[in-house]
Amino acid sequence: MPEPLISGGAVRKLWVGEIKLYRQHLLRLDAESRRNRFGGAVSDEFIRRYSGSSTLNGAVIYGFFVEGVLRGAAELRLLARAGEAEAALIVERAWQSHGVGTALLERVLLAAGNRQVEHLHMLCLAENRRMQQLARKFGAQLNFQSGNVIGELKAPCPTPISVMRELVADGTALAAAILDVPAQLAKQREHSNGSPERRPRERRYERLVLVDN
Repeated sequence: MPEPLISGGAVRKLWVGEIKLYRQHLLRLDAESRRNRFGGAVSDEFIRRYSGSSTLNGAVIYGFFVEGVLRGAAELRLLARAGEAEAALIVERAWQSHGVGTALLERVLLAAGNRQVEHLHMLCLAENRRMQQLARKFGAQLNFQSGNVIGELKAPCPTPISVMRELVADGTALAAAILDVPAQLAKQREHSNGSPERRPRERRYERLVLVDN
């Protein structure tokens, strides 16, 4: 269920209709964060293709929301080999070091265990110390290979309680997603019209232009 964090946001599951929010989050990432998330420099077009509904089909995504805006996300993808899955996560720079990554990975591990996943793989760059520290926090075994680090985590075994936890959290997340809609629409209008702080300056600039001409 949405859990309040130090930075004032909440973690919940993303639904199919919220893929656009995920795309916007990935597009906001700075160059270093993009490199850490995807293992190299990627373009906006790459991110748009990656965040398409067909590409994300089957992925379970958890997001960190602040006032209806997605500021961090974690993906869980089941692999063809039974009992194995891979996970990836990133948090926008301004919201790092506030426990967001820990909360996201906890949710991913819960979902992985409930899906009979025994081994969870996480890949990151060798210089991505933050991700390695996070993986170690959950008991991951790290293997260094050709400039990359592969973290191997063991997901918890499913129990009736863990399944119920996820079901309750999903129901709460759906309600939260519905409540987030007005905030998301307000943000979209703000971006399309310009922020309140910018609009007066733009109008003053227009008046100056008319006088000067």
